[in-house]
Amino acid sequence: MKFLDQVKIMIKAGDGGNGCVAFRREKFIEFGGPYGGDGGDGGSIIVKAVNGLNTLVDYRFAQHHKAQNGFNGSGNNKRGLSGKDLILKVPVGTQIYEEDQKTLLFDLVKEDQEYVLARGGQGGLGNSKFKSSTNRSPRKFTYGKKGEEFIVWLELKLIADVGIIGFPNAGKSSLLSISTRARPKIANYPFTTLNPNLGVVFIDNKEIIIADIPGLIEGAHSGSGLGDKFLKHIERCKSIIHMIDINEDDLVEKYKIIRNELKEFNPDLIKKRELIVFNKIDLIDEKEKKEKIMNFTKKIKKKVYDISVERNINVKNLLRAI
Repeated sequence: MKFLDQVKIMIKAGDGGNGCVAFRREKFIEFGGPYGGDGGDGGSIIVKAVNGLNTLVDYRFAQHHKAQNGFNGSGNNKRGLSGKDLILKVPVGTQIYEEDQKTLLFDLVKEDQEYVLARGGQGGLGNSKFKSSTNRSPRKFTYGKKGEEFIVWLELKLIADVGIIGFPNAGKSSLLSISTRARPKIANYPFTTLNPNLGVVFIDNKEIIIADIPGLIEGAHSGSGLGDKFLKHIERCKSIIHMIDINEDDLVEKYKIIRNELKEFNPDLIKKRELIVFNKIDLIDEKEKKEKIMNFTKKIKKKVYDISVERNINVKNLLRAI
């Protein structure tokens, strides 16, 4: 399965290099004195948000990440090279949590945003640093310090203006594909979409980022159908498109089930602005369509939009409403 929005990784910053004990030995310089260089600093581990990624699956099979150690100092007061930093590239919208999965360390919400997750150890001191008026030839040096090492959780929440939610096979991915350049997998069976997809709509000189959230089912808030993972993405969306197949027997019941899942997962989700959309009106006659919409609006008392993604009926009006 491509989708993975939460992963545990172990990180280890580089250790600092050790200081060096050396003395200057040159012709005509009788008392050269201490000449040992410092060790180089260890490399740090930096997390960077980049575009073009929408999953953390790359870290599923590579869970250990270590930066380069600093090099030891050497004679002639030569400082050791510092270790190279290790940059971990993640999608925009990735949150970094401590091992307890509750303490948020950082939230990467912008492209090219960086966070130093683990700092490399400082290099040790060479014996030239310990020269004094009372000790002209010290043999003292220090070892490099250890780099930081711990376990963190990476959690991805897609950032979008609008999230499309609903039961599986309601037409969410189809709407994304005809209104944006995104090309999600589309097929006539439930759970075709297993990973969230992002697309950008351009209409009336405005730009809208839309997220296609994989289908939710009853019990999603407790993990059924991986729903608890998908519901996390909705927390980032400013508004919601609630899509329902108009051919369902009980539209009100279908609507209430999804709303209840949102409420159980996070009560703030039902406070978001919502557009209710009935899809697949090309598969039902006009009279039955009007009756179903009338019965629904009597009980729910909200405006609805009726569209056919397949026939591209009323889709532009919906995008303008969005």
